[in-house]
Amino acid sequence: MNTLSRLFIRFFLSTSLVLFALLSQSCMTDSGDNIIGTGTVVFLSFEGGFYGIKADDGRNYDPMNLPEDLRKDGLRVRFEAKELKDRASFHMWGTIVELVHIQKL
Repeated sequence: MNTLSRLFIRFFLSTSLVLFALLSQSCMTDSGDNIIGTGTVVFLSFEGGFYGIKADDGRNYDPMNLPEDLRKDGLRVRFEAKELKDRASFHMWGTIVELVHIQKL
């Protein structure tokens, strides 16, 4: 194999690796910084009463769009949510989130 062939193979392989790395990185960020987890829906009676999600990792989430049929104290759920950093709530309990997906377990 001559020098030109070796150079071409090296260039092709290194270019392929760089493209693969860039494409895989863009695929990993499709969901952004979404929070994914499992937890329990809880009813909290203060501030007029509201439903939150107590995640299995110990974190608390205050969902803005929890579906009516899932507002059951003690219900186990799997969820994906987006943190709403620009929102405030008078609940003052947990991280305010918008649910992207939620299902009963």
